[in-house]
Amino acid sequence: MRVRQERAGAVFMERIVWSDFEKIMMVTGTIQRVEPFPEARKPAYKIWADFGPYGVLKTSAQVTQLYTPDALIGRQIIGIINFPEKQIGPFRSQFLLSGFETEEGVVLAALEQPVADGTRLS
Repeated sequence: MRVRQERAGAVFMERIVWSDFEKIMMVTGTIQRVEPFPEARKPAYKIWADFGPYGVLKTSAQVTQLYTPDALIGRQIIGIINFPEKQIGPFRSQFLLSGFETEEGVVLAALEQPVADGTRLS
């Protein structure tokens, strides 16, 4: 059951229950390949990441403002891998790359220390 919480002067989102969180496959991966994506409506890269036992998956990400392809190769990232695939122009995205939207651009969510690819967030 979802409950909307509100307090004076603050913005709150819908609350979820633990079983909702357990459905999200948020795992670590390492970026293996990055290519420009000129067909995208907004500047973006095509990114392939190795998620260990889940294999190499691809996505399109609008992270061009703060990251070059060379800076992304070998970087460990956090991806959500159990969303349905999404068609983005001529490209099929298989995971969601996690990050935070800022005025300067998207800042990727980062790990404090390396962990094995495919490790699930808990």
